[in-house]
Amino acid sequence: MSAKISVNLANQGAVINKNIYGHFSEHLGRCIYGGLFVGEDSPIPNKNGMRTDVVEALKHIQVPVLRWPGGCFADEYHWEDGIGPKESRKRMVNTNWGGVVEDNSFGTHEFLELCEQLGCEPYINANVGSGTVREMAEWVEYLNSEGDSTVVKKRWANGRHEPWGVKYWGVGNESWGCGGNMRPEYYADEFRRFNTFCRNYGKNRLYRIACGPNVDDWAWMDGVMKVAGRHCNAITLHYYTVPSGVWEKKGSATEFDTAEYYSTLKHTHKMEKLLKGHLAIMDKYDPKHRVGLIVDEWGTWYEVEPGTNPGFLYQQNTMRDAMVAAINLNIFNSHADRVVMANIAQTVNVLQSVILTDGDQMVKTPTYHVFDLYKAHQDATLLPAEVECAEIEGFRQVTASASEKDGVITMTAANLHADKAEKVLLEIAGCDVKNVTARILTGEIHAKNTFEDQHAVEIAEFTDFTVTEAGIEMNLPGCSVVEVTVRV
Repeated sequence: MSAKISVNLANQGAVINKNIYGHFSEHLGRCIYGGLFVGEDSPIPNKNGMRTDVVEALKHIQVPVLRWPGGCFADEYHWEDGIGPKESRKRMVNTNWGGVVEDNSFGTHEFLELCEQLGCEPYINANVGSGTVREMAEWVEYLNSEGDSTVVKKRWANGRHEPWGVKYWGVGNESWGCGGNMRPEYYADEFRRFNTFCRNYGKNRLYRIACGPNVDDWAWMDGVMKVAGRHCNAITLHYYTVPSGVWEKKGSATEFDTAEYYSTLKHTHKMEKLLKGHLAIMDKYDPKHRVGLIVDEWGTWYEVEPGTNPGFLYQQNTMRDAMVAAINLNIFNSHADRVVMANIAQTVNVLQSVILTDGDQMVKTPTYHVFDLYKAHQDATLLPAEVECAEIEGFRQVTASASEKDGVITMTAANLHADKAEKVLLEIAGCDVKNVTARILTGEIHAKNTFEDQHAVEIAEFTDFTVTEAGIEMNLPGCSVVEVTVRV
């Protein structure tokens, strides 16, 4: 064997929080309108305005949590503009993304309807940049209180008597940039102020999320944790993969050579360094690991598809993106003791989306299929995987993670080589390896699904393995992601 993955059933780590497999939906381009929401009067099949095909596809990959309304849009969003009769809702221009008119037809009630259809938790990012403490406090009250107040009566008048009990609340977004260009100490004080007036109602206890750093801004993490760490439940991190590592040279989503493919994967691996660095700072102020880390924006960022609105951030999705997803999810799994949520950017039609739509057509991207292969890790117990393999361009050719739940071991791995197959031995100590099944996603590095060919890249049964006394011997094609299931 030229590569080996070692797992020991007796060596169990933390439970992998299902929210690591979360998603992000912003009022940006066609993520909401035409992507998730088409309105009740649309000829496209829908339930209360939510696209049936998209909802069913997202339910299949078991989306656990959905973040909304942004993103940069969150700090321009005023929630009361998006409730009540649609015809009387305030219209605004989305100055962050494309300069298009936002009619607020998709607001709080619609978002929570979407979450109920998906069976997922809502994660709401509140407006700190241009909003007020009262505005956020009353949004929490509107959603969570059972009291006989004017704010709650407004919810009743809008057709909802029972509170939703929304748990996850982000206090601002990218407050170091589009969310207010604040200094870390100033933001930390603002977090404490906003947080003070957001109440727990009934049995619901808010999970309070502070705005963390962009990439390797260690000073931001240090400043916020020092001042606000004991007041929050979690803090965020944002990091996007750009092929060159230079923001001004994003490159094409579909036209790239092998060198750029490897460069993209190399920059994706930076996530490991970022997590270790920021977690070390968090440990300084939170040695008992009470505060979680949430990577609520991650994924690839390329130049937009030719001919599309540059403010809509619409890009295609290839097997290169599938490799990026596998790398990141394996990294998040390995840090399950501190990483409590992650949200790929974004769900539909924006950046590294899992779904693309065009009118009544829908395409599942290669990234979507990676989430399908990895969904068994949700709420499973981490089995730390040791990988021995060759390196390519400074990173390991094989990346893997493993977990156990209800007597089932799941191992996910990717062969990151552009075209060379790799023989891999999966060694599992502590159990008899007998009942083994596997699924695979593979294709040439540029392979993608289009509206003309929607099934070019799909998951297939994987049979190129043999169970021996040493373990499971596999032959993984180049540019492939595999899920191996062992029932013990």
